[in-house]
Amino acid sequence: MLLFTPGPTPVPANVRNAMAAETIHHRTPEFEAIFKATREKLFDLFGSDEVVMLASTGTGAMEACVINLCHDTLLNINAGKFGERFGKIAKAHNLGNVELKYEWNTPASVEDVLQAIEANPNIDAVAIQISESAGGLRHPVEEVAKAVKEKHPHISIIADGITAVGVEKIDLTHIDALIAGSQKALMLPPGLAIVALSSAAVEKIGEGKGYYLNLASEIKKQRQNTTAYTAATTLIIGLLEILETIEKNGGYEALYTKTAKRAQAVRAALQALGLEIYPKTPANSMTTIIDEHAKEIRDLLKTEFNVNVAGGQDHLKGKIFRINQMGLIEDYEMAWVVNAVELALDKLGRRSYDGMANKIYNESIFS
Repeated sequence: MLLFTPGPTPVPANVRNAMAAETIHHRTPEFEAIFKATREKLFDLFGSDEVVMLASTGTGAMEACVINLCHDTLLNINAGKFGERFGKIAKAHNLGNVELKYEWNTPASVEDVLQAIEANPNIDAVAIQISESAGGLRHPVEEVAKAVKEKHPHISIIADGITAVGVEKIDLTHIDALIAGSQKALMLPPGLAIVALSSAAVEKIGEGKGYYLNLASEIKKQRQNTTAYTAATTLIIGLLEILETIEKNGGYEALYTKTAKRAQAVRAALQALGLEIYPKTPANSMTTIIDEHAKEIRDLLKTEFNVNVAGGQDHLKGKIFRINQMGLIEDYEMAWVVNAVELALDKLGRRSYDGMANKIYNESIFS
């Protein structure tokens, strides 16, 4: 079965092998050396002032950023399940919350964000997804962050990059916290989250808030190449291996270029079949198709062609399907996926199979 859900993504064999080695205790010089090497490579990946690894899913990092960087009121952009989650986290901690809500295919407006801040002067943090994976939408995060900081430099910008880190280069100039998750473009099992922080964010965190998710205690310990609590040793070993693998395959710029080209090729191939791309500004992390036969197509992909793609949630359940484009994906695997979609359409009587998807995909990839 080809796993083409936008997380979890397949874990490369060499990474699985690295994580299968003998378990290392987290309070030893051996693991501290691994932690130090991994941390140094994360600075290369993010280009940030500080970086913290957390033994949690991405949601844990989202919560850590909200409680440590929002001291009064959070403005969250809700254009999907994960943007919505930021608001729920704020409310769970009795913080003020202002929400800008959009349809799941619609990017946030810079003007809307600025107007919301003007109307709610207690806002001291903005939380937004770079890639909202509920619908495959790319928000204009860099533009939003720049506009906010120009008028309100004290407001912290929290960016969920869980399906963006490792997909594209992200400009951190105006972003205070950038969140990544292990099971997406970093091609690891779930359970490790990473937060890149600006020096302004570190200063605002101060002594930190919370207990387990207190970023101040983690910053202090991780600067000493250890963690405040038990480290996710196996996942950190795997992270070091995958970061080294990316370097051996041409580095981050090569990965971003290949991912962008793959995304364009998949979109072109599926549009050539008469399918409709759902988001108005698609993220390169995935291609999302809206279609009246989305459920039937997804079922055929899995049962007839051994391809597992993701469906939709809430009001989009049964109406969309999402194909992953993150990570080190072989061209022949992606070609099989778009070919399988075309075969599924043939089985549904939508169009006769003529190899169009593969033709367009290969022309785009190898041009």
